[in-house]
Amino acid sequence: MRRSGYGGGVTTSTESAAQAERPSKASPAQRLLETAGALFARYGIRAVGIDRVLAEAGVARASLYSSYGSKDALVLAYLEHLDRRDRNRWLEAVATVADPADRVLTFFDLALASAPGKGFRGCQYANAATEFPEERLKPVVAHRVWVRQTLTDLLAEAGMADPGGLALRVQLVYDGALAGSKLEHSVEPLRLGRAIAAELLRAGRGRAVR
Repeated sequence: MRRSGYGGGVTTSTESAAQAERPSKASPAQRLLETAGALFARYGIRAVGIDRVLAEAGVARASLYSSYGSKDALVLAYLEHLDRRDRNRWLEAVATVADPADRVLTFFDLALASAPGKGFRGCQYANAATEFPEERLKPVVAHRVWVRQTLTDLLAEAGMADPGGLALRVQLVYDGALAGSKLEHSVEPLRLGRAIAAELLRAGRGRAVR
């Protein structure tokens, strides 16, 4: 990763909320990761300088170097953490969901539930990719591959015709719904996206039984 920027910034009491909520015994590496994650999600990766992350986290610069080595490495750690968190959230959400088609729609349900509380920031993986268009960020690629493969497996389990092709369509609808929600600052694109995905699933099942 290149040219991520190391400028500082002004810390306010509102922006220090993440720091106040952290457990007092969290390690410097954990404080850096949690603080960077909150700031990157809210303001963007390039807009947040490392001095601001250090100040918000209450961590010395030496801890950054010993834990991550650089801001670029911290950015990748943030994206990897995001990927693990989102996979675990989906797995927890579908733990009691038997129908594979309903598991597919759970991706939309989670977005519907979280978008307002996150200020309609859209897809954080897409946001990161937009900030670094010259690079293929490995955690972003890994997350998208996981989503697509998960969709494909679920659609095959549901007996859909052409599960791979249908997975591509559902993922495209999901991408568009997240982008629309961000642009309109509303859950309505997510609701519409879920409805479109449900229609695709019904059509896929209908073709499979012929």
